[in-house]
Amino acid sequence: MKGQQPAFCTHSTLLLLAPPTCFCHTRQQVNKRLEQWTPAETSRLQIWFLQQFRMRWLCTTGLFAGLLHLSSSLLLGAFNIRTFGDAKASNETLMNIISTVVHRYDIILIQEVRDVDLSATTKLMEYVNKGSSEFGYIVSEPLGRGTYKERYLFLYRTQAASVVKSYTYDDGCESCGTDTFNREPFVVMFSSKLSAAASFALVPQHTSPDSAVQEVDALYDVVTDVRSRWSTNNIVLLGDFNSGCSYVAGSDWEQIRLFTDKSFHWLIPDSADTTVTTTVCPYDRIVVTADMMKAVVQGSAQVYDFMADLKLSHSLALDVSDHFPVEVKLSS
Repeated sequence: MKGQQPAFCTHSTLLLLAPPTCFCHTRQQVNKRLEQWTPAETSRLQIWFLQQFRMRWLCTTGLFAGLLHLSSSLLLGAFNIRTFGDAKASNETLMNIISTVVHRYDIILIQEVRDVDLSATTKLMEYVNKGSSEFGYIVSEPLGRGTYKERYLFLYRTQAASVVKSYTYDDGCESCGTDTFNREPFVVMFSSKLSAAASFALVPQHTSPDSAVQEVDALYDVVTDVRSRWSTNNIVLLGDFNSGCSYVAGSDWEQIRLFTDKSFHWLIPDSADTTVTTTVCPYDRIVVTADMMKAVVQGSAQVYDFMADLKLSHSLALDVSDHFPVEVKLSS
């Protein structure tokens, strides 16, 4: 056999490459041939086999890693679920729909969470985690100037992302009436191996409609604070900005630094409709910094019409929310 590959080569290729259904038949053929081989031939065969196995393992591993890299991405969403509290959490039909929407995302911001004791949030997590990949969550304190308060709630796939740190933006003295936001942003930094931006800050905002111009403009100051505090420019601002129709129109845009500073990218256009109702308004938005834009998959930002996708009646969709989620995909 000197200078030649053993006769086993053709069979070993089948052993390595053929599907399991071929394995037993091929092995029987090989065993019959092995009975005729000398110890020296067997030794050379073993060395050759190990070399081939190592090569195949490396090729398979590389192919898998390549496919994983090509297919991996991170989907972010923001969803204003109208008045999400115990009443909605007790409705199995609505909770199943909401859970289905949540499962679409790797990280999703939920707004209008009216949940003082987190009982509705706990119920949501039970629905979301039942028979699925595990989701975690991080939630703000109840926020609001008066008795009406809401929480910002982030749900995330624990295998796709993790929370690094968080803080509530200090916008001034509420009792003095000098604060800026009705519901100040609860800023969260996430890390993920599925994003080209290994870590990034999410700035949620649900503005008061009558103060939308002032509050969206003030998000510029929040970005400045995040940059200073965390030394990052990988920043995504998202939520129900009420930035459209009569709340923000015409010359109002010239008063919004987040809009006039062209280093910010508004990913949901003015032509979008983020409402389930008969209005056509782009209330819900996603805005990213220049650095964060590098991680955005081009053309991936959109409104997710869960009513059409899940084939819901208009009335049932409205029972879920009067808003559609907005979303964007981050590349690895």
